[in-house]
Amino acid sequence: MEKGAGLDALLEGAREPFVLRGLVADWPLVAAGKQGAPEARRYLLDRARDRPFKVSIGPPGHDGRLFYDAAMEMNFRVGTGRLPDIFAGIDQAEERGEARTVYLASIDIPSHFDGLDEANPVDLGEREPLKSIWIGTRTRIAAHNDFPDNLACCAVGRRRFTLFPPHQFRNLYLGPIDNTPAGRAVSMVDFDAPDLAAYPRFVDAMADAQTVELEPGDAIFIPSMWWHHVEGLADFNILVNYWWRTTPGWLGQPQVALNHAILAIRDLPPEDKAMWRDLFDHYVFANDASVTDHIPEKARSILSPLTPESAGRLRAFLLRTLSR
Repeated sequence: MEKGAGLDALLEGAREPFVLRGLVADWPLVAAGKQGAPEARRYLLDRARDRPFKVSIGPPGHDGRLFYDAAMEMNFRVGTGRLPDIFAGIDQAEERGEARTVYLASIDIPSHFDGLDEANPVDLGEREPLKSIWIGTRTRIAAHNDFPDNLACCAVGRRRFTLFPPHQFRNLYLGPIDNTPAGRAVSMVDFDAPDLAAYPRFVDAMADAQTVELEPGDAIFIPSMWWHHVEGLADFNILVNYWWRTTPGWLGQPQVALNHAILAIRDLPPEDKAMWRDLFDHYVFANDASVTDHIPEKARSILSPLTPESAGRLRAFLLRTLSR
């Protein structure tokens, strides 16, 4: 497969996940990792900016599962540090043969590294993705989904992905949406030891699951809203990923609308909720010609297809109403 036009064609309109073996096998970062974890860390340190890096650290004896504790607080602490200091801690733990959980999640590449993206490129055509790097020891990240499309490239170590279609969310037993390990609701099921008495429908989710292991140089495309459980299988792992939206960035975030609906609609009496369900179907989900045909075209305002200008006016209106 040609890495430019071929990849662009595969991604265009894709709604199912797929694996691209060897897509980034020629990256210098991949080559450094094949010489060993210390060399991969040196490669990153040579390009890292002198600025704080956000890092998650598990306590002694942590099993790598970044999740909740018994009190539904996070079972890890989050802090910041300089990358040389963080890596020095990993070096020391490796020398002592200690298992530590250290995870640098979704670090923005352009703001934290000089030349890393340019030296390790992926041609995504006209897409303008967010570019992030994920660095850590052995970790298990609970199943979650993301709104953007995602191309995830395994650079160092190995990664196991277990993916589920969007409709499987009920069978994954999601936790809170406002108290989360990393901003998205996660499955409460421990994939290593699923409690099927507590989560019986998880069997149905696994029947619909797709599991794959990535070696250095491999990549996986994860479409918008697909659930994915991610494991770092080596003692040291690096993943680079690219997120992009297929809709304009000036449109709102659906999760924000869901949160607002919980605030404004969920606890209404059932008969009121039924009326609002009809209105949502009419204005949002159906959104057919019956919504606007009887209104003069120039008077349709936000009922017309949104533009950057009308979206900006709507956002300003919402901010004013929410601040009252």
